[in-house]
This record gives sequence, structure tokens and C-alpha cells, in this order.
Amino acid sequence: MTTTDDDRRPKYQRIADDLREAIQSGAYGPGDRLPGENDLMAAYDVARMTARQALSVLKDEGVAESRKGAGVFVRSFRPLRRRGIQRLAQEQWGSGRSIWSADIENRALVVDQVTVSEETAPKGIGQVLDLADEDTVCVRRRRFVLDGKPVLLATSYLPMPVVAGSAITQKDTGPGGTYARLAELGYKPVHFREEIRSRMPTKHEAGQLTISAGTPVILICRTAFADEGRPVEINEMTLDAASYILEYDFDA
Repeated sequence: MTTTDDDRRPKYQRIADDLREAIQSGAYGPGDRLPGENDLMAAYDVARMTARQALSVLKDEGVAESRKGAGVFVRSFRPLRRRGIQRLAQEQWGSGRSIWSADIENRALVVDQVTVSEETAPKGIGQVLDLADEDTVCVRRRRFVLDGKPVLLATSYLPMPVVAGSAITQKDTGPGGTYARLAELGYKPVHFREEIRSRMPTKHEAGQLTISAGTPVILICRTAFADEGRPVEINEMTLDAASYILEYDFDA
């Protein structure tokens, strides 16, 4: 325990800080069970609600996770290092590799909940893609699950006049994915722009990513541009913040 008589932190925060320090020191390793509510009540002489709040702090931070009927455990999931520049290089998708191969090494990646539809472009999307009022977009929605843990929700919008009849309108876009198919259609991406924000998740997002409501999400909106600055895709991504390290490596 690291508390002092004049420590003004709330009791639940003191307990959470002690547990976090124990995790960081190796006293509790990945996959280890943390003291339960009854254990914390006895050790710190606090009410059950205080003990519960302390464990909730660690779960909200992504440090710990609940297992139904078993307790709270140190999270064993290894954060994904997202290499923001390398993953979008043409040598990745241009050679038939997924852009994810720059990030996941030999880890197991599954893409599920894939839907593809033709829809009227949301107003902001249509403006960025420079579409006429009557133009529609191909909308690709999917969830990415790494090592059994959902880590990312993604929705891509592409001009239907550009992609109609191509593999982009199918669930499986083939080797190299969407960007390789765009290149074959004569709209090879030559420039990307990513905008990054963060906020708390909606109830739906928390359920899809299996995170607690207190764990923030990272929002990345990527626009892909072909020659002459023509926008050909907008990809809106929602990331579990506790599952990611964002890495940007570039020369001065």
C-alpha cells in the first residue's frame, strides 16, 4: 500500500493505484486473477461499492478484464502496434498483401460482420467524394478481431460510379484488398490523409468491441486520393484505445 494519512485521493482510487503498481511491478502478470471485492474489502476496510469502483477503474483503463463467474484478471492481450505510414505503402497492397500484414506479425486476424451495400451518400461523405446528388456509394462495413479480441470497426465509402461491377462490391475484395482493386480500375491511391480524434464509445460500439463504457475509442478517418487529388475512398474507423499503439515513423 502507498497511502499516507494526508492522502486526499478517493479510497477507490488509492486501491486502483496500488493494484496498478502491483501489475507494473510484475506481482500480477498477464492472465493473473486480481483480488476480488471481498478481498479488497477486508484488506482496505472499505465498502463493497468502493472495492467495485477500484476494479472498474482498471477495467476502464484496459488494464484488467472481467470473466463472467471467475473474477477480474490482468489483461493478457498484447496491444497492436499500428504502423500508420508503412501499412499504407504501395509495396504492401500493390504486391497483394493486406495492409494489416504490416501490423500483426504472425497473430491471428479475423474479419467478421462484413456487409456490402449500395446507399445514398451521407451529406458529408458525398461532399468529400465530390459526388453528384444522384450518385450513390458502395459502403463496406466490417469488424476486425485480433487474437480473439475485437479491436476495430471500419466503414468505407467508395463512389459507386467508380467501383460498380468490381470485386470491391463483394465481401472478399481479393489479394491486396480495396486499394489493389482501385489501382486495377485506374484509380490507384497515391496519397492518404488521416484525421485522428478520441471520445467515449457509444453503447453499440462498446458492445461490438467488447469494452466497458469507460474505455475510450480512437476515431481515425482516412481519405484515399488518386491522381489529380481525386478522393476515391473514405474509411471511418473506431479503435479500442486500450488495444492500440499508434506508431508513425518518418524521416526529418
